[in-house]
Amino acid sequence: MIGLTSLRINGQTLMPPKLNRQRALFVLTKIEEILAWETRIERERDTKFVELGRYLCEVRSGQYWRLDQFGSFDEFLEKRFPDSRRKAYYLMAIHEHLTKVPKHQLKEVGWTKATELARLPRSEVNFSLFRQTTLLVSIKAS
Repeated sequence: MIGLTSLRINGQTLMPPKLNRQRALFVLTKIEEILAWETRIERERDTKFVELGRYLCEVRSGQYWRLDQFGSFDEFLEKRFPDSRRKAYYLMAIHEHLTKVPKHQLKEVGWTKATELARLPRSEVNFSLFRQTTLLVSIKAS
């Protein structure tokens, strides 16, 4: 592997490898495809947080965690929730506290900003504040 990442070995400059243009284009295209796929998956995952919060609330309130022999909801989260328990509780707070905000607007903002909005008193969360947050998100994405 030495020499593949550096053009110097023991202080001596080596000749660069012969450029295989076809292989280089193939490899670079594959990297771009994988990065684009990761971005799509990340975006899709970030829009599913609204549904996930709703379902987590239902699991907790209906005690569905007992079906899999868990002793508590927290134990269910430790074993089943792929992210942290804290994130699960954030998603549930979004579902519980931002009930008047249309779900498609929540998805546009993302779960981290929605968490911040969920911390505000319900009287302070109004549509104009939400539109401003959405506008800031869209400007930042541009």
